[in-house]
Amino acid sequence: MKRPLIVSYSYSGNTHQIGRQLQAITSGDWREIHPWQPYPMAFSELLGQVKREIGSGYYPRLLPGAGSPRPYQVIFAGSPDWCGTIAPPMASWLYRNDLSGKIILPFYSYCGGVVGDIRKDIAELCPKADVREPLGIVEHGGEELMGILRQWLIRTGVADSLLISIGER
Repeated sequence: MKRPLIVSYSYSGNTHQIGRQLQAITSGDWREIHPWQPYPMAFSELLGQVKREIGSGYYPRLLPGAGSPRPYQVIFAGSPDWCGTIAPPMASWLYRNDLSGKIILPFYSYCGGVVGDIRKDIAELCPKADVREPLGIVEHGGEELMGILRQWLIRTGVADSLLISIGER
């Protein structure tokens, strides 16, 4: 199998840190996505905007630069958990790309709050993709992150096909 694509949206930087560690393990290609209009810095404003966007099914316009997922078979999709689902910028990227036949491995960072069914949410956006078990990481995962990622890759059945050097199983 070819190298995977790791694509992530991060508000605080935690999700990007997880994505960078996935890149180190898999030698995949990493891309950041950014909304055209940045989110507010004040938490109350951010929360209000996010609730409105998620409630209305809004897909924000994204800055160019994430590239096409077309050449990739395996895609790691990273997002913060906002209000129990993926952030609208990641939903927008998934919605706007045809990921039919691809394996999607969702990962998300969270700091508490409600955790929803992120796998189901992504499967609804990408109904013809093989959406595997999502991985939730508190903040950026700390010192245990590499071990947590390796175990997740084994559980989801992609470790061998990505030819990942994961040490002892």
